Formats: sequence, structure tokens, C-alpha cells
Amino acid sequence: MTDVRSGAPPALADPMARVPLSPAKPVPVDQMACAPLSPAARVPVGPAARAPLSPSARTDAGPEAAALALVTDIVAAGRVLVLTGAGLSTDSGIPDYRSPGAPPRSPMTEQEFRSGPVARQRYWARSHLGWQRMGEATPNGGHRALAALEQAGVVDLLITQNVDGLHGKAGSRTVVDLHGRIDEVVCLDCGQISSRAALHERMSRLNPDFGADADVVVAPDGDVEFSDTAAFRVPACRRCAGALKPNVVFFGGSVARPVVDRCFAAVDDAEALLVAGSSLTVMSGFRFVRHAVKRSIPVLVINRGPTRADDLPIVKLDAGCTPTLTAVATALQAL
Repeated sequence: MTDVRSGAPPALADPMARVPLSPAKPVPVDQMACAPLSPAARVPVGPAARAPLSPSARTDAGPEAAALALVTDIVAAGRVLVLTGAGLSTDSGIPDYRSPGAPPRSPMTEQEFRSGPVARQRYWARSHLGWQRMGEATPNGGHRALAALEQAGVVDLLITQNVDGLHGKAGSRTVVDLHGRIDEVVCLDCGQISSRAALHERMSRLNPDFGADADVVVAPDGDVEFSDTAAFRVPACRRCAGALKPNVVFFGGSVARPVVDRCFAAVDDAEALLVAGSSLTVMSGFRFVRHAVKRSIPVLVINRGPTRADDLPIVKLDAGCTPTLTAVATALQAL
């Protein structure tokens, strides 16, 4: 992929052709071909156009192509900050919590996990069953497209609300794991961080036949629905014998202040914020969108179904992340 920062700028359409993109009418782009965009379908963007984005982008090329062209042009300007959510990983076989048709789930909370050994035993027993499937998940086209955009010099930083580690597996190098990583374990007493894979081996030795015939569905945090957990044996920290916790921020927990500050600084430095696969229901991610809007930084949202930001001046594409991000990366490759 060509570094679009070093190449000549793409040909742009007449500025008068830009019509606002309405959040109330998100654009479906599921069937959009991943082909290079015609210059006539593009709309001028960049620092000079850094005002709150208005409602819908329609040109003679049609709403789908026009919306994708607008997203592509904004991304092509570079210095893009990306925020991803669980909807990006659904094509990797990891379900999310809030997309249309997703079954209701009751994820573990920070308060419940810390409430005592019974809650922790229940979590670790169920998580033990889900870990292998979680660990075997592989990046999809959306992850790979974002990694390619980073390698092309377009994406400066990627903030992910996901704990699955798939961005790193896809090749992204500048990643902030906002909610931690499921492949790490932290001791609640001494703070030592260790490998989840190593803990899984210890659990397997202590519970060799546990859940052997269980048919489970893995949640986004690696948890599963399984009730027979009373006999499960949970290993303690090797250093201090303290209680172990996955190195993730459960619901109700708080993201470390230095991490939050780094993300806000990244928003301030960005030319655009691209959100992929997040309903933005959780404030930990939504606050960065609000901050970008307040600073008149263009915000692009690719997500199936409604988001918390739909009433803000954003560009919203109601679409799957994989085809849309692949289309953007393919279009930029041709510039």
C-alpha cells in the first residue's frame, strides 16, 4: 500500500457537491464493492474543512459511493485516530453485546469479581472453558485493513475497547488497549502481570475433566454461560498466593488515568476520529467522540445499528466493519 502522505493529493469533486450526511439516515454499504473510487465521487476535506460535519453526503454517484468517498477522503488526509469496539471482532467469531440480534448477556462486573472467592471461582471456571476458543480467534479483514492503514502512515494510533488482542495479531503496532487484554492476568495483591496461557495450563492440570462435554458460547470478555462451577479449583498468584484477575477492565471498573490522558492527547493531535464497531454506549469510549466533536475534529462512525453518537454532527455508516474498512483501504491503495 502506498503512503498517501507522500503521494500527490487525489482529484477532488466540486466543493459545492458536498451535501450534509444525516445521522438519522445511516448509509448501508454492505454490498459496496471494494474498488478504487472515482475522483468525481470524492469530496474535499482536510484541515481547511475542519468544521463539525453536517448531516448527509450525496452526490451523483449515489449515497453509498458518496458516503464511502467522504470517509476515504477524510482518512486519506492522514493523522487518523481509530477507536474500535466489539462489532469489529464479530467476523472473527467473537460475539458482541449490543449489535442487532445479539442475545442478552450479563457480563461480570468489577464489583462482583472483587466481592469474594465464590464470584471469582464462578468467573474463572466459565472463563476457563471459553479461553481456548478466544485464544484461537484470528483477525478478520477489518483488523487487517486497519493494520494496512497504519503501515501506510494514515493511522497514527488505534484505541480499542476490545480485549481480544486481534489488532496486534493483524499487525497493528500503535495500539492502546483501553480495557486491557484478556491474554494477561494480574494479581490483586502484588500487582504482578503474568500470562493467561500459563494460567490456563495450571487450571487444566488442577481441573483435568472440567466441562469436557460442555457446549458453550463465548462472550466478548471470554466468559461463557455454565452453571456447574462449585468444584472448580482456582490457582493463586505464584509470587504471593494472592487472588488473580484477568488484566481487563470489567463493567463498573475504571480505566487508568494515564491511559485516558494519552487517549485525549491523541484526539487533540488527530485530523479525524474513525470509530469502527462500537455503539459507544460505554462512556470510556464515547467521551473521546464528544471531545473530538467539541474540537471540530471530523468523526466517522461505522457500526451496525444505533450508537450513542447518532445525534452528534458525525458521519455515520450503518454497515459492517469488514467490507467498509476493506473498501477504504483498497481505495487508498489506488491513490
